Amino acid sequence: MITLLTSVYAACLFCAAPVLGALSDKYGRRPLLLLCLLGSAAGYFIFGLGGALWVLFAGRIIEGITGGSIGTIFAYFADILPPEQRTKYFGWVSAVVGAGTIIGPSMGGLLAKFGYSVPMYAGAAVTLLNVGYGFLFMPESLEKSKRLKVIPLVRLNPFSQLANLLSMKNLNRLFVSAFLLWIPNGSFQAIFSQFTLDNFSWKPVIIGLMFSIMGLQDILSQGFIMPKLLKRYSDRQIALLGMVSEIVGYVLFALSALFAFYPLFIAGMFIFGFGDSVFGPSFNGMLSKSAAAGEQGRVQGGSQSIQALARMIGPLVGGQLYVSLGPAAPAFMGVILIGAAIPVLYTINRAGTLSK
Repeated sequence: MITLLTSVYAACLFCAAPVLGALSDKYGRRPLLLLCLLGSAAGYFIFGLGGALWVLFAGRIIEGITGGSIGTIFAYFADILPPEQRTKYFGWVSAVVGAGTIIGPSMGGLLAKFGYSVPMYAGAAVTLLNVGYGFLFMPESLEKSKRLKVIPLVRLNPFSQLANLLSMKNLNRLFVSAFLLWIPNGSFQAIFSQFTLDNFSWKPVIIGLMFSIMGLQDILSQGFIMPKLLKRYSDRQIALLGMVSEIVGYVLFALSALFAFYPLFIAGMFIFGFGDSVFGPSFNGMLSKSAAAGEQGRVQGGSQSIQALARMIGPLVGGQLYVSLGPAAPAFMGVILIGAAIPVLYTINRAGTLSK
């Protein structure tokens, strides 16, 4: 049931992200973000009610639809920042998200002592506070002169929207390379707990501690190391560094399973975590530089949709490989797919813009 709820969330995110992005290109970022925050608060509240099964699914569907606004957030930053500063700030946004992954579960665990619905209601309350703050203090980022005058109906169809984005020569290589990376990443996130239990007999408390440590590494890598790398290297070079680091991480994951040796796994987690932390902001930076001002919303939304699709496919493929070929198989899939993605990304020139 948990897997099905996760799949429903990802499916809704896949459908909603490019549509919300396109709507923000016409109506502005602010109203879409505020509307999505309201929807997210409603989703938390409904999920907290629980009870009937349909209520849980309704909550996850709403959260999945409104979760598609992350692309609009990146578009907001692209609107207000010059191209050379975007990647750094994208890294800071990701660092804040990393902080949330540490604080959120801890607070949820404490609040759950008062009832399993309490964390959901608390999430709804905090989200409503965000709505109030945004309504009072968040300005619009997209000038009216840069907005789309008309949205073709095809842009409101997520499948047509993605097909259109993938047909654009200045974007398809970026999306293909990221898609190949996101598939194994989604797979390994889904099997992480089972992998560590089967190979190292880790208990939930150890797994939770590892997630907290990796969250701290995200903050360090994206908030502090990333700005230093940007002073010397292009977005493309940093993205390639992230990919190579992830391959090394997957090799260590596979070896740790073959030899049941957890120090290899921990080393792989740190190397993989660094790679994942620097790839995301550099990829989003390259993406924002490849789109015009009036296209940022749909391009960033399309990126989130493709990521959601990869995270639907990854657990299915990785889970099957895990069962049929053993726990090292999903890690080897990561080595192969990311290895195939590197030549695709390498066609991007050193300046961080796309080769013709």
